[in-house]
Amino acid sequence: MAPDPNRAGTSASANAAKDDAVAKKKVENEDLSDEDLALKQQLELYVERVQDPDQGLQKVALESMRQEIRTSTSSMTSVPKPLKFLRPHYGTLKTYYETMAESDLKKYLADILSVLALTMSAEGERESLKYRLLGSEGDIGSWGHEYVRNLAGEIAQEYAKRQSEEAPIDDLMELVQQIVAFHMKHNAEPEAVDLLMEVEDLDMLSGHVDKTNFKRTCLYLTSSARYLPGPDDMLVLDIAYSIYKQFEEYPNALQIALFMDNMQHVREVFTSCNDVLRKKQFCYMLARHGITFELDEKMVSDDEDRELLQEIINNSKLSEGYLTLARDIEVMEPKSPEDIYKAHLLDGRASAGASVDSARQNLAATFVNAFVNAGFGQDKLMTVPTDSSSSASSGNWLFKNKEHGKTSAAASLGMILLWDVDSGLAQIDKYFHSNDNHVIAGALLGVGIVNCSIKNDCDPAMALLGDYIDKEDTSTRIGAIMGLGIAYAGSQNEQLREKLTGVLNDSKASLEVLAFAAISLGLIYVGSCNEEIAQAIIYTLMDRSESELGEPLTRLLPLGLGLLYLGKQDSVEATAEVSKTFNEKIRKYCDMTLLSCAYAGTGNVLKVQNLLGHCSQHLDKGETHQGPAVLGIAMVAMAEELGLEMAIRSLEHLLQYGEQNIRRAVPLALGLLCISNPKVNVMDTLSRLSHDTDSEVAMAAVISLGLIGAGTNNARIAGMLRNLSSYYYKDTSLLFCVRIAQGLVHLGKGLLTLNPYHSDRFLLSPTALAGLITMLHACLDMKAIVLGKYHYVLYFLVLAMQPRMLLTVDENLKPLSVPVRVGQAVDVVGQAGRPKTITGFQTHSTPVLLAAGDRAELATEKYIPLSPILEGFVILKENPDYREE
Repeated sequence: MAPDPNRAGTSASANAAKDDAVAKKKVENEDLSDEDLALKQQLELYVERVQDPDQGLQKVALESMRQEIRTSTSSMTSVPKPLKFLRPHYGTLKTYYETMAESDLKKYLADILSVLALTMSAEGERESLKYRLLGSEGDIGSWGHEYVRNLAGEIAQEYAKRQSEEAPIDDLMELVQQIVAFHMKHNAEPEAVDLLMEVEDLDMLSGHVDKTNFKRTCLYLTSSARYLPGPDDMLVLDIAYSIYKQFEEYPNALQIALFMDNMQHVREVFTSCNDVLRKKQFCYMLARHGITFELDEKMVSDDEDRELLQEIINNSKLSEGYLTLARDIEVMEPKSPEDIYKAHLLDGRASAGASVDSARQNLAATFVNAFVNAGFGQDKLMTVPTDSSSSASSGNWLFKNKEHGKTSAAASLGMILLWDVDSGLAQIDKYFHSNDNHVIAGALLGVGIVNCSIKNDCDPAMALLGDYIDKEDTSTRIGAIMGLGIAYAGSQNEQLREKLTGVLNDSKASLEVLAFAAISLGLIYVGSCNEEIAQAIIYTLMDRSESELGEPLTRLLPLGLGLLYLGKQDSVEATAEVSKTFNEKIRKYCDMTLLSCAYAGTGNVLKVQNLLGHCSQHLDKGETHQGPAVLGIAMVAMAEELGLEMAIRSLEHLLQYGEQNIRRAVPLALGLLCISNPKVNVMDTLSRLSHDTDSEVAMAAVISLGLIGAGTNNARIAGMLRNLSSYYYKDTSLLFCVRIAQGLVHLGKGLLTLNPYHSDRFLLSPTALAGLITMLHACLDMKAIVLGKYHYVLYFLVLAMQPRMLLTVDENLKPLSVPVRVGQAVDVVGQAGRPKTITGFQTHSTPVLLAAGDRAELATEKYIPLSPILEGFVILKENPDYREE
């Protein structure tokens, strides 16, 4: 019988397969070096021995196997040799493990299986953890770093599963304890923190931090807090605060307390620290943050010391420090608006039109002059020169302005004498005797501006302005109300609350007075969630008639309400519910404003998406609520760099697809995102928009060019604005905006910033942000407000003006010049070792200017700074260990 061809074929193929396998094994073995081959055979022998019935042999085999695995250096790039060779036997060992009787040897084997599972176990099986929990209680660190990390990952998954099933987790927590201890010893603080966040037990940290690693741990905690959902973020910050306090790193603890807006913690920092010099530094930090804070006996026992410290908190040294900086940089010489316009650099046609002495041009010059000479106490238009012969000229400038223009002109004197209360009040006094109500209104506003962010025991602003709140004349009332709002921003002053809520309830008051009263209340009680004021503003809104709700200034009423909840997140919800009952003309506007204020500076991604959703709808003409929604995106996203970049991209999309009312708000939102920080891509976008066919978009873009370059003297923006001034020389409204922007770019001759963030972009000053938001909301309707008769809303920017300086002082608070390195700040969170915190630095001697994103560090060992962040006023104490070389 002929052989069956099929069967012959199968046996042949089977033989061939066998031969292949043999050949393959030979090749594999030939690939290995001799010692590897020896190791492989050795390990295979161990595997056989482990299954031997004789326990003695088993023990020796397990010991040797363990030794091999431990001594193999685990490099990150390849699997260690023993693990590689044991791979095929993983299954055999597992099945054998199941058959073993309970004994120490069984635990021993479990340990080894746990390590093998590192490379072998299937995804999501968590076998490494399973065998770890079955194994002996030995030290896990000895198996190497990679093993511990893998375990930590499996614990996180297992924890989540057990939480959902409500199973006990004690055995896991014991393991977590070991892993955290291992990580903290081996400079892997971020990994320890991550694991504890996963298993929701951060309190365990405090037992493991020590002098060497607490700074890195806290740095990671504070920077990760920005990316956590509430209330977790506050828990994390609380832990960082307590660790800092535990190690007496009080300045950092104070910063976290301010970040959480927790006055209880701030008081604790003062009471737990005994060094008066350090307390002085805390006071400088509080003053920079712009909050009102009263010291008592518990915090500072000595009366003289307390007076001195309270003076620092009240910011009475600010003007002195700023002028020290100005003298050092040699910019005391007053500048005139012409020095800023630099008209001689342009072609003939523009300068010809500029010589006309129009009221609008003079008004622009008033603002430019005020912005450029802010805080210097002297200028060429308003302040009286010393010799009496030319004193006539200074009075004239005031009268080169028309009616409401005089208000801004008189108030500009307050801006020039910014922070210098004594001489400011003396020089403004003469305008109070004028018969022109507009001039008196300007003087009232000027007094408010001089007192901005300066607190004074004798409350001069209250004494001077209080009586004018209830005058008949509208303009003087507005001047007084706005002045008080600026002078007492953030102070939560009871007396003013009664006075201003009285104005809101006054049936005879005009809409404009009500609008400014709401804003001033919002500024004075910023972020306080005060119910009574919220009620008063809500009633005022409900009482408005249809026609009044259409007025441009009505938009300031919901904003005053929003400022009460600035950055307070959920606390706004009750008020937001009430706002849904308003007239539908303002209902959505109010909703957007409240939402964006409540989440300002929180970086909450969900709120940004919500606001973007409102911007994507195409609406009828009459709707105005998309403007505040666009600004809201910027307000929420400005909290951290990542969100900021993403918001800039989202705003680009809105420009391409949005309706006109959205396009008008986008430039302002970009201006807020990059305030005093001229990023090139944003600068180009705004430059493109400044030639837009819609004049409102163009105006907003021009003002925003001023905002992103505020106080930087940026040459590129200055050049763009000069070209725009010649391009728009016939269009008075746009030319006015160009002039304002030119004034902003040269704010304080380049010594000031408008950025509400300070202390390495960690803290957000609520009053500064409130001032910016108010001004931007007013700019949403340029033609009616800024170009109408309310141009003095531009003075709300004074709330955000701060010197961008580093001024080092000695123990008696006298300026002290030391060398410092100033460079671009580098993010060193979670990096190993002691990485450099700045790059590309230059060495200067203090006082120095800090641009956006700059950081300074001392270039000498001779002094020790009392604040970890070198910004503003920093007290230096001599280093006792310093030896001259």
